[in-house]
Amino acid sequence: MPPVFAHGALRLYLLALLEEGPKHGYDVIRDLSGRFGGTYSPSAGTVYPRLAKLEEEGLVATTTDGRRTIYSLTDAGLAELESRRGELQEVEHDISASVRRLADELRGDIRANMKGLRADLAATAEAARGASRRMPDSGSQSPANHRLLKETEMMLQSFRDDLQVELRAHAGRQQLTELTVETVRTVLDQAQIAIRATLKR
Repeated sequence: MPPVFAHGALRLYLLALLEEGPKHGYDVIRDLSGRFGGTYSPSAGTVYPRLAKLEEEGLVATTTDGRRTIYSLTDAGLAELESRRGELQEVEHDISASVRRLADELRGDIRANMKGLRADLAATAEAARGASRRMPDSGSQSPANHRLLKETEMMLQSFRDDLQVELRAHAGRQQLTELTVETVRTVLDQAQIAIRATLKR
């Protein structure tokens, strides 16, 4: 996969993030990940050395908050950022292109995984049908059938409720993005296709 940031672009983008205000290192990583809609999360080993280099160059200053280090933009850092606004726009454009590329790769992975899941579900459904053919037919409204129907309905309801809680928690932590919504839609569409195919057999 091509690098997410071109040479020197991450350095410039870190200055842009710190222009928003002082941040802990973790906040810098989280905000950077947020710019990519969760498709890319830089490692601490990528971000902290670059922040240290910016401090060494006098573009970033640090203070401590307990055991955490807070990074803030210096006047020199702001001056460099101002002088490179044009480059920053190019970085933003490259990030948008990277998000689209990563999203396409993610969707491809999801579709491949769901294809495998559909095959597994089909095999499981075939095995279940074989087992049911060997059992005496007690009618579609048998107590066992009714119990399994209720159990499956409860499973679907629990799935919906759990995901709704996760979705609201995510939205409370950070802004929802079009990419997040599209990814959820793709996964749910593929899951629905797989389940419908199983139920029609």
